[in-house]
Amino acid sequence: MGVKNLWDILESCKKTLPLHHLQNKRVCIDLSCWIVQLQNVNKSHCAMKEKLYLRGLFHRVRALIALNCSVIFVTDGAIPAIKSSTYRRRLNLGNVLTQDEAAIKPSSIRRNTGSDFSRMMKEAKVLGNALGIPCLDGIEEGEAQCALLNSESFCDGCFTSDSDAFLFGARTVYRDMCLGDGGYLVCYEMDDIERKLGLGRNSLIALAVILGGDYSEGVYGIGRESACQIVKSIGDRAVLQWIASEGFSLVKKKKGSKKQTEDDKCNGKENAAEHKNPDGSKYPAQMKSQVLQVLDAYLRPKCHSADSNSVQRILALYPYSRSQLQHICSETFGWPPEKTDEYILPKIAERELRRFANLRSTASQLGVQLPLNEMPIKCPLSQIVKPRKVQGVDCFEVSWEEMDGLETSIVPADLVERACPERILEFQERRAQGKKRNNARSRPRKPENPQLLGQIDQKLQDLLLEIDRETSTTNDATSLCRSVPEDDDDIAHIQVVDTGKQSHYTWNSNCVKKGGDFTYGITSFQESNISQVSSEDEVIDLTSPPPLQHASGNSKHLEGNVQCIDLVELSDSDNDMFSPEHTRRARELRMFIARIKNTC
Repeated sequence: MGVKNLWDILESCKKTLPLHHLQNKRVCIDLSCWIVQLQNVNKSHCAMKEKLYLRGLFHRVRALIALNCSVIFVTDGAIPAIKSSTYRRRLNLGNVLTQDEAAIKPSSIRRNTGSDFSRMMKEAKVLGNALGIPCLDGIEEGEAQCALLNSESFCDGCFTSDSDAFLFGARTVYRDMCLGDGGYLVCYEMDDIERKLGLGRNSLIALAVILGGDYSEGVYGIGRESACQIVKSIGDRAVLQWIASEGFSLVKKKKGSKKQTEDDKCNGKENAAEHKNPDGSKYPAQMKSQVLQVLDAYLRPKCHSADSNSVQRILALYPYSRSQLQHICSETFGWPPEKTDEYILPKIAERELRRFANLRSTASQLGVQLPLNEMPIKCPLSQIVKPRKVQGVDCFEVSWEEMDGLETSIVPADLVERACPERILEFQERRAQGKKRNNARSRPRKPENPQLLGQIDQKLQDLLLEIDRETSTTNDATSLCRSVPEDDDDIAHIQVVDTGKQSHYTWNSNCVKKGGDFTYGITSFQESNISQVSSEDEVIDLTSPPPLQHASGNSKHLEGNVQCIDLVELSDSDNDMFSPEHTRRARELRMFIARIKNTC
C-alpha cells in the first residue's frame, strides 16, 4: 500500500509514456506488486487454474526483452518488525499483541512460505530464470531494495505500486504498465514532485508520519491537504528534525483554531496536545519512540548494499534457456514448442539487433566508422525481405543470421536503419533490378530470325505475282483462301491454293492482342499437295452470292479476337473470270498481306 493518499497527492506529477521509452534501459521490478496486479485482473478459479497471472507476466517480459530492456526481479524478504501490526491487521489477526509477543524484542517476521501467493512467486521466479532474468531476494521490503538500486544508479527506474518507494529514495517509479494500444507506462519522477509540489524525500516521510501508512496509523483528524500545508510551511530540510523533537504537538496546534488555543491556555492545557496519542491516550514517550522508528525505517531500510555480492551478481547479463522455457510453457500453458518459439524468438532477435545498433552507435561516437563486414560482432540481420506496416509504423520483414528456430520476423524500420543501413541499400538495389526484369519481360518479342522473315516476305510477293499471271493467262481455276481453325485463337493460317498445279502454299502467323490492336508475326511457311488441304474447310464459290458477313471479315479480324474465316475459292469461270467481285477480293487479299508485313 505505502502511504495513505500519497498517489492522490502526486496525481499532478503523473506522466503517461510510450512503452519504447524503456528501450536500452535497466529496470528493477517489485515482483510481488506485479503478481498482485496480474492476479487482480481475474480472481476466478478458472484464472488461477490456467495461471493467467503467469501468462500475463510472460507477455510483459517479452515486450521488455524486445526493447533490449534489462530486467531485474526483486522479491520481498522478511516483514519488518515495525510493520507487524499492519501485517496482523491484513491477516485479520487483530492489532493487540499477546503478553509473550510484547515481552519479545521486536524483530522481523518471516513470511508465510506455504501460501498460494508464495507459490505464485516461485513460479514467476522460475519463468524469469528461463527468460534470462536474474532475481534478487530482498532482506525485508522489496520496494526498498528497488529504491536503493535506483538511487545508486544501478537501474533507470523501478516498477512498483507501493507509493513509499519515494520515501526509500527512488527517483523514477513506474506504477503501471499496459501492452495495449502500442504499450504505455504510468511514470512518476522525483524531480517533478520537487519542482511542482515542493515536496522532497524528507517531506514525503513527514507525510507518512502524519497521514499514516504501513508503519504508522497517522494523526487522527488531519487530511492530505492540511498535512501538505503543514509540511511545506516547515520546509523539506527541517521537517524531520521538527517531527523528531516536537512530535505531534505542533501539528495539533497548527490544526486547531486560535480560540481553541487560548481556551487551552486558560484551562491549563497548553501542552495537552503533545501528551496525547491519536486515540486520546497519554503516552508521549511511546509516541516519540514510534515516530523515531518510522523515520529510521524509511531512512535506513534493511537492504543489500550496493557493493554486496548479491547486487553485483544480478548486474550481469544472463542468456535465456530455450529448452527450459519450452518445458515451462508446455507444462504451464499447454503450448507446443513451436508456439513458444513463435512468441519469444522474434523478441530475442530484435534485442540482439538493438545491441548491435548500440555497438555501432558507440563506435561512431568514438570516431570509429567501420563497415558492416568489419564489425567485431556479426550482424544478426541477414537481409530485408519486404517492407511492412504494423499499426501505422514503418517496419521491415527481415531474415536472420544463425538464429535457430527463427527464419523471418518484423522489426521497426528505424531500428534497421540504425543497426545496418547497408541492408536497406542492398534491398533497394534488389528491388530496382527486379523492376527492370519485369519491364523487360512485358515488352513484345521481336522475330528471332529476321532473315527468315525476309525470305517469307519475298516468297509471298512472288506468289502474288504468280497468281496475277495465272488469273490473266489461263482458264485454270485458282483458289485463294484464308483459314483459321476454330480451336485456335492465336494463330492465323493463310493458304493459297493453286488448283491448276494441284498444290497449295500455307503460312502461319502469330496474333497477339495488345490493347485493341493485334500484332502479327509469320512463324512458318510450307508447300504441299492440294490433297492435304483439310476437308473440314468450307469452300465458297464466287459464282454464288457472297455471304453477308464476308465483307467485314478482315476488319473483324483486326479489331477483335481472331475469328474463323471460311475457305474462299476464287474460280475463273467463263462468265465472270474478270468480274469486279473477283478484283475486289484480290485487292483485299493484298491489303491483308500488307498489314501482316507492316506489323511484323
